[in-house]
Amino acid sequence: MEVSIRNIEKKDYPDILDLWNTEIGNTMVNSNNIEGYYEEMAVDKRYQTFVAIYGNRVVGFITSVNSLAVGLENGFVHITGLAVKEKFQGQGIGKKLFLYLEEYANKIGVHSLILNSGIQRKKAHKFYEKNGYSKDSFCFDKII
Repeated sequence: MEVSIRNIEKKDYPDILDLWNTEIGNTMVNSNNIEGYYEEMAVDKRYQTFVAIYGNRVVGFITSVNSLAVGLENGFVHITGLAVKEKFQGQGIGKKLFLYLEEYANKIGVHSLILNSGIQRKKAHKFYEKNGYSKDSFCFDKII
């Protein structure tokens, strides 16, 4: 299977929206706001979104933001979204997206990556651990 990875383009938004809603289960991302989110992120180089393409279609994506942190000289890359269409899972696409982002992080001198994942996403947790991520913290959030 020949899958390529590239930066997100505006034409990718409908496929990315489907992945946010279907694979991640985040319905707060919708057709009314997705373009605004990604256009705002496009002007801030701390944000990156890479898409996996198969047959001219987006089959996966990874979104991240570079953040500063006390004690980490160059900060860290926070993965804020990662998804692969269900019928393409288990074929190395998620791993390819991870490796692409890791290569990007190395290029900018960042050597720490983190991600958060919903408690219910057990299959995703196994995938993250298989790819070298360790479960070493809890994430708490509060909507105000």
